[in-house]
Parts: sequence; C-alpha cells; structure tokens
Amino acid sequence: MTTPHSIPTSEGLAAVGGPPPPSLPPGLPAGLPEEALLSRLAGEFFALLPTGAPDAQLPFGAPPQPAQTEIALGNRAPALAPLPGTPAAAPDEAVDAAPAFGRAANPVLGVPEAHAAALPPVAPPQASSVPGAPSSPYYFLGEASAWPSQAESAGLPREDRVTARSFGLPGEAELNQLLGGIEVGRHSPVPTSTITPASGPAFYFLDPEAEQPAPAVAPSAHPPFDVNAVRRDFPILQERVNGRQLIWLDNAATTHKPQAVIDRLAYFYEHENSNIHRAAHELAARATDAYEGARSKVARFLGAASAEEIIFVRGATEGINLIAKTWGAQHVGEGDEIIVSHLEHHANIVPWQQLAAAKGAKLRVIPVDDSGQVLLDEYGKLLNARTRIVAVTQVSNALGTVVPVKEIVAMAHAAGAKALVDGAQSVSHMRVNVQDIDADFFVFSGHKVFAPTGIGAVYGKREVLEDMPPWQGGGNMIADVTFEKTIYHGPPTRFEAGTGNIADAVGLGAAIDYVERIGMENIARYEHDLLAYATHGLLTVPGIRLIGTAADKASVLSFVLNGYTTEEVGRALNEEGIAVRSGHHCAQPILRRFGVEATVRPSLAFYNTCGEVDTLVAVLQRLASGRTSPPR
Repeated sequence: MTTPHSIPTSEGLAAVGGPPPPSLPPGLPAGLPEEALLSRLAGEFFALLPTGAPDAQLPFGAPPQPAQTEIALGNRAPALAPLPGTPAAAPDEAVDAAPAFGRAANPVLGVPEAHAAALPPVAPPQASSVPGAPSSPYYFLGEASAWPSQAESAGLPREDRVTARSFGLPGEAELNQLLGGIEVGRHSPVPTSTITPASGPAFYFLDPEAEQPAPAVAPSAHPPFDVNAVRRDFPILQERVNGRQLIWLDNAATTHKPQAVIDRLAYFYEHENSNIHRAAHELAARATDAYEGARSKVARFLGAASAEEIIFVRGATEGINLIAKTWGAQHVGEGDEIIVSHLEHHANIVPWQQLAAAKGAKLRVIPVDDSGQVLLDEYGKLLNARTRIVAVTQVSNALGTVVPVKEIVAMAHAAGAKALVDGAQSVSHMRVNVQDIDADFFVFSGHKVFAPTGIGAVYGKREVLEDMPPWQGGGNMIADVTFEKTIYHGPPTRFEAGTGNIADAVGLGAAIDYVERIGMENIARYEHDLLAYATHGLLTVPGIRLIGTAADKASVLSFVLNGYTTEEVGRALNEEGIAVRSGHHCAQPILRRFGVEATVRPSLAFYNTCGEVDTLVAVLQRLASGRTSPPR
C-alpha cells in the first residue's frame, strides 16, 4: 500500500487487484508523471477501493468530487489569515437565520449558508499558497470565521499598528506647544493670540498621563490587522481620479463596499430574488430566510435581545422620522419637551422640530464646550418632569466627538424620559451594545458601515415597540383586513409596510459579517492610531484651524485653512485624487457655534493608510505656502 501523499506504484495498484499503470511517456523525467496520467491513475485507484470506506483511510484524503456546477464568483476571500494555533472561527459566531415562514424545514433551502448543503462538495487541495482557502467559490457561505488572506503570500509589508512617533513628526513637547496655540471654537472667531495655552494637551492620545486615557479596547481573538490585505477587498480603491489613485477620505459621508458585499448582492439576484413572506415557492423561501437572517445579524451586531427588536428602514434619517411620527405623535403633547444636543445632524433636529410644532412642544438643546463635547451639567439642568424624549448622536459627523451616551441615557431615564441614540457615525468605528447603553431606540445607516445605500435599521426595546402605532399602511404589516377594521402584525413587521429593500438588507448582513471577521477591536485600535497620526500631520500645516478637539474622538478631522474657502481646498485636494467633504455636513448649528459656516472634513476608515494621510498633509502644506500646483 502506498504512503499518504505518495504516487501509487504498479505494486500498489496490483495489491488491490488493479492493473499496472501504462509506461511513462518517453523523455519525461523519472518521478514526474504527466498531470493527465496522474489524474487517471488516481481515478482508477479510487474506483478499485471497497465502497463505503471512510475518507480518513484513503491515502490521498477524499476521492475526486464532481465538478462545481454553480457560477463561480472568483473565490475571493476577506483579507485575514489565521495565526498559527488560533481557532478557525472567530468568537462572534453567526446566529441561525430565522425559520422560513409557513414551510417545512429543508436543509437545502433558504439563505446561502443553508443552500450551500446542496452545492457539490469540492475536494480540498493537497497544497495551497493560501492555507485554509474556502472550499466553495461562494466564500461568504460560511460566516464569522477567520478567513485566509490573498495578500499573505504577496510579500507586502504589514501595517498592524501606526504610531505618530514612527514617521518623523514633531515630538510630544513640540505638539503640546502647537496644541496650546490652537484657536479653539467660540461663538465668534477670536484672534489666536488672545487664547491662553492649555495646561495639558488637547488630545488624550498625545499625553500618556492624561486624565482621560485612550478608549480601552479588549484583547482581540481575531488575526492581526493588515491594512494592505484589507485594501485588496475594496475594488474601488484601485480607481484613478485625475490620473492619480483614489484616496477616499469621505467615509463619514459614505463608506466603500468590500468584494464580499458586492458578491453577496450578485448571489442574491442570481439565486434568491423574490418577494418575501408571501409565497410557498422555493425562491420566496430563500429570499425570506436571507432577509430574516440579515435581521438576526443586525440584532447580534447591536447586542439586541431579539431580532424582533430590529426594524429595517432606508437609513438613520428614516428611522428617526419613524420614531418621531409614531412614538412621538403618541406620547408628546402640548407643553412637553424634547431634548437634543448642539452636535446633531439635521436628521436628528428637523423631525423633532416638526413634532414640536405640530404638538405645541418645546425643543431644548444641550450645549457643548469649546472642544466640542457636550456639557453634562448643563444637560442635567434641562431635564424635568415635562421631558418626554432625549435624542442624541453617539459620534458627531461634523467634529468626530464621541458623546457619553450611556450617561445621557441614564439621566434621561432618571427623569422619566425615553432616549434615542443616533449611531450612524459610531457603528463602523466602535463596538455598540444597545442593552449596555440601555437606549430605548438606536438607529444607523448601512452605507456608513460598508453596506449598500438605502438600507438601515431601527432598534427599539420590545415593550416600547409593542406600544407604538404603525407608521405606514399596506401589505406585509397586517394580520387581517376588512373594510371595517385592520388587525396589524406585531413588531417588527408592523413597521415594514410594502416590499422592503430585500437585497440590500442581505447586503447589510454581509457587511456585518465582514466587519466581525476583522474584529471591531482591531478596527478601533487601528483607526485610533491613524487619527492620532493624521492630527499630528495637520498641526504641521501653517494657518490650519481644527474645529472639534474633544478628548474622545472618532475618525473625523474638521478644519479651515487661512486664505482659502472650504470649496477651494476641496477642489485642490480633488485634483490630487483625494476625496474629502467640504461644506456644512448637514450640521449647521454646531459649525455656527464655532463661528464658521463650513469646514473641510477628511474622515477615516480602516482601509486608509499613513501614506494617504501624508499625501493629504503635503497638498495642504503646498496650499498654505501659496502654491496651487506641485513644485516641478
């Protein structure tokens, strides 16, 4: 008998009753048979084995399998490779999809995770440059596991950590001097010379002994972060703009989509496309399972108690409007009060203004200090027996300020009010647990977290949702309709009238899988260091004024540059292939608090690099020196 992984010899085949192999072609070196010959020999060998022999006893592992009959999607894999000795699966395992509506269980039907059972199995390769490569071209069929990286064997440098000290930028002493002279925000602009230097650094990440340390991140069981490998998962990052490779620093507006999400959408339309919940046919079952499976993933991602607490909407804006026009219309009356913060996006101001105007209620605003952080003492003074709801952002889209929402929610509850948290800018940068925050409502948009546009979610505590009236009427949200009355479903389908954005909900689920495979702790740690590096770099540009210098910030840098309008800076950066946002960012009240109408806003994601930041800083330094084009 042959030894494992050896080529069968004439004697070996004869031992199991088979004929000897034909002679090797003339001129072929000994020990190197042709591939066709080896394949035929292996087939003859397996055919002669007794039936039912377990694969583990075979000298080559599993016998050859039928050819893959499904359409391959390139066998791309998210850019992570397991470390030696680490388990194959990440700790945050995927939850099972919700059972199909009104049909018997069938392991072949439903979401791709279940449908994969019907695909012909593929024999694992005996040797691969990518250890542990997925056995199916639909790599997203197995979820929340540590996938191999295409870039691991490419010999590329790793950027697991970025530190400002590593790149020749000013030391802490020089930076503290620079920061002491930053022109902090006021209700009206003031000369820099009138500002007293701060006693300590303005950014917690510049002083290891600062009273407010960097945000704590738990040790991660995920593979080390490799930005070069991650970038390979985002095809648009290879796009060229004005002859230069795209540098995408507009992530607070929208994020790009990894190939895993793009392929998941293609798979849905190729294999699952159907309306949901209403038919007994196969594609309806698949689409329903995929949609409800995505709901379960959102629940897990937010730390909700149940998938029934997740409502799919177009995005955070629609989510806030839903709450204002259902819960708000039911519980806010004349003389009642609604509290928001000065940091809010227009989407968390306008719906409450409309509700207050319709009901005769009052809108009250939590002020912020000169760094852009909310003043909790002042907030406490606003709370009273007439406060009905407090609605605040978790991260400011204009300044990057991380708001202490857990404390704000607790204070609201102590006053007998409900609390809503806008997580549009937080979910892609930090781990969120709605039960820990204890928010009554939480909203976010999928396109801010690497998912498609036009999809988002509302989390609501079950008991709160059950007390809310429907928002829109139509199909899917009803249990029974007569001309005399309608009986509505319970949450969440009570709030999902009509045909929803099924495919993009599935895409949102794929984006969540991708983020969880990388690990939110890895993302938070990398982005924190990259933000520190970018802040150091911007402070070297003469005439720049940072807007928003709170001690706790996420990946947003907002600034103005002396001698230039924000539009001029944006155009100059675009000429170099750099995409940033310039304008009021749908947050006019907070910018006016700092005496400006608009800012330039670079915003970072985990696929950005120090090299991209260096290019941004170089262009700004050129502008500050009065040059409008690169030196020749």
